[in-house]
Amino acid sequence: MENKYVNFISDEHLLKCVANLHKAYLKAKNNVSKKSFYTNKVDTLKLTFDSKFNDIDEESLIQSEILRQIDKSINNSIGTFHEQILGGIKGYEVGVLSGYDVKATDDSLFADIKNKHNTMNSSSSESLFQKLADYADRHKKAKCYWVQILAKNSFNELWSGEINGREYSHSRVYKISGDQFYALLSGQDDALFQLYKALPVAIKDYLDSIEKNKDVIENSALDEIKAETMTSGKGILDQITFENYPYYLGFKNL
Repeated sequence: MENKYVNFISDEHLLKCVANLHKAYLKAKNNVSKKSFYTNKVDTLKLTFDSKFNDIDEESLIQSEILRQIDKSINNSIGTFHEQILGGIKGYEVGVLSGYDVKATDDSLFADIKNKHNTMNSSSSESLFQKLADYADRHKKAKCYWVQILAKNSFNELWSGEINGREYSHSRVYKISGDQFYALLSGQDDALFQLYKALPVAIKDYLDSIEKNKDVIENSALDEIKAETMTSGKGILDQITFENYPYYLGFKNL
């Protein structure tokens, strides 16, 4: 039977990966209580500009700010999503507490996957090169890859050059863009494009298939803040400002 979504993994595997990412989204949202939202102090002066200059109502603005705060957690989960998708291709598997993200079942390939090209500093780049070179040295026929899902260009090339003042090179250590890595593992040049086109359909099918969980409280910080405004009579931004800066001169009069 022909696949509905993409040609290189089963429909069941893709939907499972979507489900795992959905759970990560819900967990990240539910971890944002009012207390955690206030941890680093909310810049309500900036939010005032954002609201007025961009014509955004206060509730939508705070929802966006909460999502911004959980963005790092979500980015990590997106990386895991790609690992799981790629590990579902025949002949490959996901690394679990192993140091690599994806490998060939015959040990001919090892890969470390980063969602964005600019997520590493020089020290982490050096550490990653050394790790991949070590895999290559221990597996004499293996090619080892630093995968950049969202890269500046499309490429598949040896990774060599200066890192932290030292020259690094290895005959079997590569860096590769996301499109080229999907193509390499799947044998299909348009594999990443297939995934991009299929995701809206797969996500809708997944969401349609699950019952809405009434125990899930999304953006609980906003609910807590709105509850406070019912008592105080303040607007949302004034409430956040009052709760973050009650010790500032004049702010107790909000």
